[in-house]
Amino acid sequence: MEKQLKTDVRGLLGRLPLFAAVDVESLDRIAGSVTEHRLARGEVLFRQNSPCTGFYLVAHGQIKLAVTAPNGNEKVLELIPAHMSFGEAVMFLGRPFPVTAEALTDSLVLGVPREPVQELIDTDKLFARKMLAGLSLRLHSLVKDVEGYALRSSTQRLIGYLLGEAGAEDKAGALEIDLPTSKQVLASRLSVTPETFSRILHNLSSAGLVEVEGKTIRVHDVARLRDFEA
Repeated sequence: MEKQLKTDVRGLLGRLPLFAAVDVESLDRIAGSVTEHRLARGEVLFRQNSPCTGFYLVAHGQIKLAVTAPNGNEKVLELIPAHMSFGEAVMFLGRPFPVTAEALTDSLVLGVPREPVQELIDTDKLFARKMLAGLSLRLHSLVKDVEGYALRSSTQRLIGYLLGEAGAEDKAGALEIDLPTSKQVLASRLSVTPETFSRILHNLSSAGLVEVEGKTIRVHDVARLRDFEA
């Protein structure tokens, strides 16, 4: 749902990491071309194979990027939280979006058109480096996903996701994790069935490693969970 701009778009852009060091004049120029999309939970921003004329920044909320197979099955590829961008690579390629973007919560998304971004890349080396770094991180994340699917069990993938979500890969002790979305969406993100996702959580709970209460996961000992083998 695209609406007239009613928020401080320039202020929002300036607080996002990608635009943090952009000069005021350039920021004003980009802000003037931005479209504002206020999405209710479950509302679609764009669908698979829609034309791409720019990229998007999540000001607040969460966006699901997914593809749909001919048989109707959905595969969640990425969950985009607040202050992250998506669609940059497709914008540079000039191709349609290969995914559908759907709001998992009420969200505010800023659409940034291609032309002012290309101008900024030509004139601002720091911005160009930040854009390149963001694309590189996205590629690194995708490579880790492929590695995880090929080399790790479904249990190890879920444990890795939980620890990554909490930023606790190298920590010890107890912690509490609030899942950012439904278990069904997370199951698709981790390439397991919802039934397998629930079974793994049940097994981890039976082993005394976690307690599950709705979307809250309490980890008793991070080191034990990290070393658990199924």
